[in-house]
Amino acid sequence: MKIQMEKLPPAVAGFLSYKLSIQGASEKTVYEYSLDLSNFLRYVIRQKNHLAEDAEIDLSTVTIEDIAAISTQNIYEYLLYTAHTSGNQAAARARKLSAIRGFFKFLYAKEKSIPDNPAKDIDAPKVKHALPKFLSLEESQALLAAAKEHGKQNTKRDFAILTLFLNCGMRVSELCGISLSDVSSDLTQLVVTGKGSKQRLIYLNDACRRALADYLTERAALFCRDRKALFVSRNHDRLSPKSVQWLVYKYLELAGLGDKNYSVHKLRHTAATLMYNTGKVDVRVLKDILGHEQLNTTQIYTHVSAELMKDAMELNPLNSENKDE
Repeated sequence: MKIQMEKLPPAVAGFLSYKLSIQGASEKTVYEYSLDLSNFLRYVIRQKNHLAEDAEIDLSTVTIEDIAAISTQNIYEYLLYTAHTSGNQAAARARKLSAIRGFFKFLYAKEKSIPDNPAKDIDAPKVKHALPKFLSLEESQALLAAAKEHGKQNTKRDFAILTLFLNCGMRVSELCGISLSDVSSDLTQLVVTGKGSKQRLIYLNDACRRALADYLTERAALFCRDRKALFVSRNHDRLSPKSVQWLVYKYLELAGLGDKNYSVHKLRHTAATLMYNTGKVDVRVLKDILGHEQLNTTQIYTHVSAELMKDAMELNPLNSENKDE
């Protein structure tokens, strides 16, 4: 996931460096921006020069004058192209447009290297927000049981990982980034590093403390090339997101949930939903637990269960007035 800055236009390289060094964006986000902007510029150059789809284009030769010549219409045409040719849905097009808008805003407002911002008045595609998919309490318990009962190697490690996911709602990148020093000596607190390298403190409940205590007795005897890493792979490296995804899928299968289309991120949805619906956690507290910048991001997790909606209807004081005596 290394960005080859030398192969990019100087203007793009400057923008990506700004995102990394000044705005503190994650390497993953900046890498995705580099792909989106590279694909956009290749499209514009092909259209302008009537080149074939597979024509090789040296982006490092693209000048600021070339970029300044890009029009609002070029951006609209590119978004239409991604929808029809690449099959990009609204969410994917919105992400591409976000990269393009950020890029032109940087050049126009920060660098002042282009006379106009062609992306400033383009509205983002309307994205339909589906309710998050999550495991029920019973399914969550079955998943944890599968790790305890069917695990062979690394049982304590895997059980601790699933316990943290289902109780803390952390992202997979956050879990893999945990170091031994991030866990307090009394196992009551944990520091994770989220998006944009922003750290937050997570308070651990009894279930997390027990699972971590069991695993740490095992971890003390393990060799790891990264001596700081909390979770260690069988190859003696820090556990990777891909490996965590694999082990979650494995235990979902063992728990009889393999056909539910659940994933690692669904465990984050599950933790948030259980805390909100069952634990009655305030949405503003949930926002801080999940590490969200905006409250409206958290609100997608706060869908109320059908049971709670039914109870709310029953509790309406007008409900009793029309009942037969």
